[in-house]
Parts: sequence; structure tokens; C-alpha cells
Amino acid sequence: MTDQPAGADAPAEQKSSKTKTIVGGIITLIVLVLVFGIVLPQFGDYDQAWAAIQNMSALALGILVLMTIFNIIAYVWPYQAALPKLTYKPAFMIRQTSFMISNVIPMGGAFGIAVQYAMLAFYRIGAGEATAGIGIVSAWNTFVTLSLPIFGAIGLVLIGEAQGAAFAIALIGIAVIVAVVLLVAAILRSPDTARKIGQWGDRVVGWAYGLFKKEPTFSVVDEVLTFRESTVDVVSQGWLRITASSYLQQFMQFMILWAAVFAIQGGSNAPVTFIEAFVAFAFGRLTTFIPLPPGGLGTTDAAITGILVGFGAANNDALAAVMVWRALTYFPQVIIGIGTFLAFKRKQAKAAEAPA
Repeated sequence: MTDQPAGADAPAEQKSSKTKTIVGGIITLIVLVLVFGIVLPQFGDYDQAWAAIQNMSALALGILVLMTIFNIIAYVWPYQAALPKLTYKPAFMIRQTSFMISNVIPMGGAFGIAVQYAMLAFYRIGAGEATAGIGIVSAWNTFVTLSLPIFGAIGLVLIGEAQGAAFAIALIGIAVIVAVVLLVAAILRSPDTARKIGQWGDRVVGWAYGLFKKEPTFSVVDEVLTFRESTVDVVSQGWLRITASSYLQQFMQFMILWAAVFAIQGGSNAPVTFIEAFVAFAFGRLTTFIPLPPGGLGTTDAAITGILVGFGAANNDALAAVMVWRALTYFPQVIIGIGTFLAFKRKQAKAAEAPA
């Protein structure tokens, strides 16, 4: 019996990857048809929503355009904060290209990360630094997305529109945020503290696996120490910049939604308040954790529309506002991402042709 040659499994793995991509594309298409063809029309009529958009004033349209431009500019800042050696222009190219891939290709997150590594290597960012930067941006984005509903619940409590459940969510959320911040600070404080936290995590994971009579396949201690080693310098020196830029980036997306809601509903007399619109955005953003479709396309739209209607927005107005928000936060960056990808490929080709 002969040994199997090295790399013999590669074709099978490639075939499996292609199959997953095809299946993911089919599922994404089905979800989009269901959401845009069945779910959203239950909230309002597309023709009437489009008519509401056409009735927006020139001033409102101008404000929306300016906010969209600022949103595109601010989208790069968390990346720069996590990768201090990277200047704005290459950071812009990498960030927009990654956005395009991750938000167009079904399950495109993995492809987006692979492209980031390749582009960062071209700009002479080492693998270790790239891993730390990408990991920090991803971790902070997750933290911010999960914290926004908590702030929304606090806002509802403060304006007297929520009691009981919302108040409990706010208190629990604040406690969770404080606990996470203290935990990360403890991990970054020293290797010994990080190891102790990892050992505690191993015991919890071991107990959880034991319920299913299985053994853990990874070590929490190793994962915690690796996280600390790769991020401690950047986070300890730039945590405030990373946090502020991450919140600002998502807040600008919300401001585009609020400007659309404000304009379409007729200004200050709009039935949906600033806080209520923020709550709709914050809870709607949670659907981005669903891997299909990419970027929460469709699912986030349906969630935000439904919550706006629940707060008193007219069905067609809510649908129109979300259509404007989606158009301005999605398509410009996708188009720019295509351009930055092509520009990078040209730059890469010129570098390959240059003398050694």
C-alpha cells in the first residue's frame, strides 16, 4: 500500500469550498427573494415608498450626501487605529476592497480576510501585525454592535418610553459591558493574569463539553495568551482611539438612517423620535451576525423597518427611509470597493514588472 502523496486532499478541499460557496449563494438568493419580495412588501408599497423619497427636499438630499461621504471617510479610521503604521490611502484601499468582497459574496467574510492579508503584505505589514490589527477591528466591531442595543434600551428608559424589560436589559447590559472591559484589561495587564483567566476559561469549557461527554479540542489558555501577545502593544497604547473610531463609524451609519427618517416623516413633528430610530438601528444591526446573506442585506432592512413601524412610523415612510439608508450605506462602498480592488491589482502588476 503506497502512501498518499502530499497535497492529495487539496482537490477535494477545493471542491468542498466551491460547493459551500454555491450552496451559500443559493441560500442567499432565496433569503433576498423572501425578504424583498415577500416580507418588506408587507410593511409598505415600493411605489409609494419611492414617491416619498422623491418628495424629499434638496436640503435633505444634500445632508444625506454629506453624511454618506463622511461615513465612507470614517469607515477607515478603526482600521488605522488598529494598524498605526498604515497611512490613510492604503488603509482606504484595503478597507473598501474588503467591504465589497465581504458584503457581496455569500459568506464572503473569509474571502475578505484573505484579501486583507494579501494587501497588507503588499504594504509591508507583517503577518503578526496584520493578524493583530484584523483581530482588533473585528473584536471591537462585535463589541460595539452588541453594546448599541444596550444604549438604546437606556435611552428608552431615560425618556420614559420603557419600563420593566427595557430597564432590566439596560442594567444587565451595563453590567456586561463593565465586566467585559475589566476582563480585557486584566488579560492585557500581565501574562500571569491572562494565564489565570485562561485556566478559569478551560474549566468552564471543560464542564460544558463534559455535559455532552466530549473533550475540548482547544486550550483557552493558549487562545488568551495568543490574543494578549498579538494585541497588547496596540490596545494598551491606542484603545481609546480604537474604541472612539469604532463607535463613530457605526454612529455615522445610524445618522444616515435618522436623516432619512427625519426628512421623509416631515421634520421635527415625525412620530418616530431620535432615540426610537436609534433603537431600531441598534437592534436591527444584530442581524448582521447571521452569515447569510452578506452584510445583513435584507434581514437588517426588514428588522429596522418592522421596529420603525412598531414605534409609529407609517409603513411606506419606514420602508422608504430604510431603502434610502441601505442605498447610501451599501452601494457607494461596493462601487468604491470594486474601484480600489482594480487599482490595487494594477499597482501589484506594476510592482511585479519593476526591476528587482
